[in-house]
Amino acid sequence: MSGQPIDRADPKPDLILDLRGLKCPLPVLRTRKALKPLGPGALVEIKTTDPLAGLDIPHMCNEDGHVLVSSVRTETGHRFRVRRG
Repeated sequence: MSGQPIDRADPKPDLILDLRGLKCPLPVLRTRKALKPLGPGALVEIKTTDPLAGLDIPHMCNEDGHVLVSSVRTETGHRFRVRRG
């Protein structure tokens, strides 16, 4: 992989969303839906292949009050870690 690996000392995510193969706007819509029932502070890892997710997921975090913990480019797309606000 071309991105930085996630440090194994990082906490285990509460939820992993594999959204590879989905095109805009589905990664953001599915992420919002998955975050809604989780409690504040929950950590979600999101895997995407949509090139626009690199802009859309950080923008969603900013709009919805979530924290973008990390954004890593991978060989096939992106991997994000988002902490629910």
